[in-house]
Amino acid sequence: MESTVEKVLIIDDEMLIRKILHQKLSREGYECEEADSADNALRKLETKLCDLVISDIRMPGKSGIELLTEVKSKYPDTAVIMATAVNETEIAIQCLKQGADDYICKPFDLEQMKNSVKRALGKRKLQLTIKEYQSHLEKTIEKQMQEIKKLSLGAIEALVIALEAKDKYTAGHSRRVTDISVATGKEMGLSGERLEDLRWGSLLHDVGKIAVNQLVQNKPGNLTQEEYEHIMIHAHVGAEIVKPVVRDEVVQIVRHHHDHYDGKGLNQVLIGEDIPFGARILAVADAFDAMTSDRPYRKALPLKTSLAEIRRCKGTQFDPKVVAAFSKLYTREKNTVSPG
Repeated sequence: MESTVEKVLIIDDEMLIRKILHQKLSREGYECEEADSADNALRKLETKLCDLVISDIRMPGKSGIELLTEVKSKYPDTAVIMATAVNETEIAIQCLKQGADDYICKPFDLEQMKNSVKRALGKRKLQLTIKEYQSHLEKTIEKQMQEIKKLSLGAIEALVIALEAKDKYTAGHSRRVTDISVATGKEMGLSGERLEDLRWGSLLHDVGKIAVNQLVQNKPGNLTQEEYEHIMIHAHVGAEIVKPVVRDEVVQIVRHHHDHYDGKGLNQVLIGEDIPFGARILAVADAFDAMTSDRPYRKALPLKTSLAEIRRCKGTQFDPKVVAAFSKLYTREKNTVSPG
């Protein structure tokens, strides 16, 4: 019978760091191996695959970023966590864009490291499950394909609901946002496949939060810039998670739902009308539900206050046409867009 113990490869040119991480993760039940360089790590991976690689970014010879590229190319099912100095956040975010599942800062907080490993391996399990669904889809005759795709999406939907149910502040958020988005989309004339894309994009928009540290997400006070950037990785991570089982239009809705209409969002590359239409609708729905729901740092805002804030941000954070449609819908059908 094949072992179910998850295997972790620790790569760092400092032996003491390797030994500390090895000892900590072994106690957590993981099977650990070590490598003192990127080249040695690649040789080990050729003979024994790992579930997770933890790699320092700065090492003699081949860098951790170069190693990340090779690992993701040769072993795409292997999760990767990058280790970086506290002042190298920009480099860490670049690693996430190149396929890393998470990053941790030196000097290590071992409990934070443990949680990061759990998140990365949890994301990996989800991606493998999705790949199994995708493989099944490819082998199924055409008339069964749509039904099986619904099952695949249903599995991800169930994950979203389960993730939100564990947190009193986000319970039901994605379903409420979906109702608001779909109602706004209909108000703007969307129908058929475009409306269905919006529905799935809204329902799945926060699935990437499986990679977000819950202590940061539920912090009762103001976030630091680094904490904010960490939370915002969920849009990119979520897009990668859903990519195998949805249309590209849905992927782009998930990826760009935090883009600002004026182009001034975090690490934003699109602006205005170039932002996917569904993402512009979702941005309004997501913000409205967040404002009208309790959060760790404040109580829910009144509906009128929240609507006024949406209107105040038209042309900057939000598409003015979407705000106009949402406002009209809110005025006419308050029960349709009220959270809860």
